[in-house]
Amino acid sequence: MATNCTHRNSISNNIASILLNDHHHRSRHAHHRIWTAAFRRRIVDLIACGGASHSRRCGSREDADEDEEGDGRSDGSSKRPGSGKLSDLLLNSSEEEEELELGDCAEAEKRRKVEALEEMKGAVRRLADGREEEAVRAAGEVRRLAKDDPFARETLAMLGAIPPLVEMLECGGGDEWKVASLYALLNLAIGNDLNKAAIVKAGAVHKMLHMIGLAAGSLSAAVEEAIVANFLGLSALDSNKLVIGSSGAVPFLVKIVKDVAYRGNSQIKQDALRALYNLSILHLNIPFILETDLITYFVNALGDMDVSERILSILSNVVSTPEGRKAISAVPDAYPILVDVLNWNDSPGCQEKVLYVLMVIAHKVYGGRQAMVEAGAMSALLELTLVGSTLAQKRASRILDSLSLDKGKRLSDRYNGGLTTTLSAPIHGSSSTFSGSSWDHKESLEGDQDMMSEEKKAVNQLVQQSLQNNMTRIAQRANLPQDFVPSVHFKTLTQSSTSKSLPF
Repeated sequence: MATNCTHRNSISNNIASILLNDHHHRSRHAHHRIWTAAFRRRIVDLIACGGASHSRRCGSREDADEDEEGDGRSDGSSKRPGSGKLSDLLLNSSEEEEELELGDCAEAEKRRKVEALEEMKGAVRRLADGREEEAVRAAGEVRRLAKDDPFARETLAMLGAIPPLVEMLECGGGDEWKVASLYALLNLAIGNDLNKAAIVKAGAVHKMLHMIGLAAGSLSAAVEEAIVANFLGLSALDSNKLVIGSSGAVPFLVKIVKDVAYRGNSQIKQDALRALYNLSILHLNIPFILETDLITYFVNALGDMDVSERILSILSNVVSTPEGRKAISAVPDAYPILVDVLNWNDSPGCQEKVLYVLMVIAHKVYGGRQAMVEAGAMSALLELTLVGSTLAQKRASRILDSLSLDKGKRLSDRYNGGLTTTLSAPIHGSSSTFSGSSWDHKESLEGDQDMMSEEKKAVNQLVQQSLQNNMTRIAQRANLPQDFVPSVHFKTLTQSSTSKSLPF
């Protein structure tokens, strides 16, 4: 019994020590609950482990004492009365404390939202006051609050933050004033289509262009960068594309793309290119792009790997209209430059996009097919059908079909034209003369047919020899075996097709 008392005292001392430590922590951090589930489990484990160890240490002696006392237990259990109740009380307390903690978290979240709402209301009130220092500070707060919080963007717009921020664009403040309002509007528009539409409806596009016109090229780089970023964000919404494209924003964006002063600032150029791409998605904006010299600049800028893929994306939209195809074809050396992109094996994205441009031209522009052949597109296209990406292979095959049909049509027109000329020759003289002329004409036809057959044989022989040489060179570049002859695949690719659709 002395041992039992000693063990109970030891457990009590341990629990008291834990409680004292907990009281010490709670006195230091009164606003936090340190009595956690893990802490309570520690007490429960201590009681359970302590009882078990005591039984292991004193099991035989304890059993003997209990038998001598004659308490009537026959199950051999060493569990002491009251220990289970203490564990149950502690576990129930754990559940109650967890519920209280969840309630406290919900209450804290509610208080945080209320405080944030009051902060947003104060920022909107200071925006409406119109005083420059207060307005700049309030615009900075709106920018900060809306940066990473979708709820704040929606709430600020509902509180009326957009109209005063747009009005700030028309006031004559300094660069800090303009930049603060522009970036506040930019953050409000992130991922929120309603805010994008509201900003344009409030007149932000026209006010930004008015600001550009008044500055007459003297805007600071920070203000221009903020304007381009807003055009990029706002042009992502379909309903804003025509408003921005027709307002005169395209020449400004083209100027930013071409400005050598921004050659080292890739971010603003990339933003301007992406904004032009968004605008070019809408066919109604293509004429505004063609009014500038952007197409000529784009074709000549191919080769700059920082912008080439974005340029080809815009050209893929431009080529979808007849005016766009005409503008691209009119650029000097356009076809050799575009065909050269086919050899950029380290840039499959550029290859796929230029193949789309060439595919549309080959399908829609009769003179473009001959220009592609003269630019040396055949060998590059044959190579891409073997070693290009899946999409590149399909598009290259479509172009080869168009070029093959065009070549066959030219040969047919050539032969049929000579035959028609011979058959339509005038007939004069008597019946005897007519008989002789008919005989001479028959011999002439036979001679022409022999000559045509010989010419066709020669042409076919040259074509086969050229194709064989190209296939050998392609196999070498692709590190394929020297005896590689893709006969079945090649025949499939070179079969004629009468389909006029462009599925790829």
